Amino acid sequence: MLKNAFYGLAFVATILITSTPPSQAAENSCMTIGGVGIPNFFSEGEGQPMIISAALTGSVSMAAGKIVAQRETVTGLEMDMEHYFGRDDGGAFWTKDLGVLTAVPGKPGRFMIEITYDIQENVTRGTLKGYSGQFKSYGLVDLRDPDNLVGLVRYNGEICK
Repeated sequence: MLKNAFYGLAFVATILITSTPPSQAAENSCMTIGGVGIPNFFSEGEGQPMIISAALTGSVSMAAGKIVAQRETVTGLEMDMEHYFGRDDGGAFWTKDLGVLTAVPGKPGRFMIEITYDIQENVTRGTLKGYSGQFKSYGLVDLRDPDNLVGLVRYNGEICK
């Protein structure tokens, strides 16, 4: 009886596996990404975007980007950002992002930061070609010294193709 149940289960599994078209299986390929970033910020001068470079651990190994717009809010700042992420195996993607910075009470110039990264589907390369989706980061940034703007963030999420 147990043998018949096993064969029946194996038969159903075989049908399910073989009935999924390969293109659909490839389209549903998802990957969890996550790690830590240590960003540095570089001013290009008044009226120019702020440049970002970061060493990363985890799923991606490097990031570069820029802050293209900044607005003051009741609780801190909002930033429109763009990032380029790369991996050691040649995979890369570009994101357009929203950064929300909340002022740390009693600590002028220091902010909690949350960034939502939206992968731009037409700008993916190598092993990450075709991936899309959104992921997030959160952390702290210190913006007190314009010549030494630093931060630390943790990123995570799931991207799919």
